[in-house]
Amino acid sequence: MIDANDTEIQNWKAVEYLQGLHALAAELEYAMQAIARNRIADLEDSIVNQQLLSSRLEKLISELCMPRQSFDPDDQAQRDFENNLGEIQIASDVLRKLNQRYAALLRHSGRSMALMATLYGSFTGEFKEASGPRLSHPTWSCQM
Repeated sequence: MIDANDTEIQNWKAVEYLQGLHALAAELEYAMQAIARNRIADLEDSIVNQQLLSSRLEKLISELCMPRQSFDPDDQAQRDFENNLGEIQIASDVLRKLNQRYAALLRHSGRSMALMATLYGSFTGEFKEASGPRLSHPTWSCQM
């Protein structure tokens, strides 16, 4: 049987892990908002925070995955731990879906940035004359 102190420590770690999952989800939301608002500094700060949170979560999950010898349904601390594990699973699923949205946004943003860079790189503020008489472009949009 597991010592009551060990179970309580595991509970604290489970609660901390759950809080970390929620914090990482909030950071992903913040990063997506930074991308939408073209705030690079905010995005960079968020990425640093995501890295710190991910490192802490990785350490906690390795500690939480230690094998348990038995489960006593009459032990409140063990029931709390099992409840925390259920909440962790739910939060992990939410985070996984959010991460998929974040990845899609980053892929889309990368393509958008490449298009904008090409557009800005080719735009000099003046229109080039096409060869032949009377083929000048009256508006910039006609060149696209």
